[in-house]
Amino acid sequence: MATKKRKVAQAKVDKNKAYTLKEASALVKDINCTKFDSSVDLHIRLGVDPKKADQAIRGSVTLPHGTGKTKRVLVLCTPDKEAAAKEAGADFVGLDEFITKIEGGWTDIDVIVATPAVMPKIGKLGKILGPRNLMPNPKTGTVTNDVAAAVNEVKGGKITFKVDKAGIIHASIGRVSFATDKIEQNSQELINAIIKLKPATAKGTYLKGLSMASTMSPGIAIDTKSVQN
Repeated sequence: MATKKRKVAQAKVDKNKAYTLKEASALVKDINCTKFDSSVDLHIRLGVDPKKADQAIRGSVTLPHGTGKTKRVLVLCTPDKEAAAKEAGADFVGLDEFITKIEGGWTDIDVIVATPAVMPKIGKLGKILGPRNLMPNPKTGTVTNDVAAAVNEVKGGKITFKVDKAGIIHASIGRVSFATDKIEQNSQELINAIIKLKPATAKGTYLKGLSMASTMSPGIAIDTKSVQN
């Protein structure tokens, strides 16, 4: 049944067309073929060389309409910061016991916030957290002494992103249940943040390709000119 639905969805997407962001935001809702509230993802191909430190694009952005998903936040900190983290709504707060759990393979969280003082202890978790994009980083605001503000931002729709080895950024920007304009506005906010991070050393076209897709739906190519204000 799912394949039949997918064929119907694929028939609605013109493979030879690059849609405007507004058109794609409406179409992604129309072609959704899941019974659950699918995630809407953007895939942005950049003209950068991620092997060069200054072109390894990463950052964070607060989406105006949130992600539609409640993020599970772990705060790794010293005892004096624990109360503030809990009050801000962190799902897990502590240090050594969570380091041990993560070493044992536990990664049932979406974001980790850490204070600078505990970073030396967390360094050894790089091999586990790095590939999952969970490693706290000052560039994304997840290494900070103001743990309450960091938790509030994440819960309020802040997402982090980074370019992968192939030069692509993959990010969830909402759900198919969102209104078309909310999908469009969240997408544009992420794209604007990425454009602002264009490195001076990147030559040629920076925004090379852009597509939108929901869980299990075909990708919709977006005209990059339609998103560059």
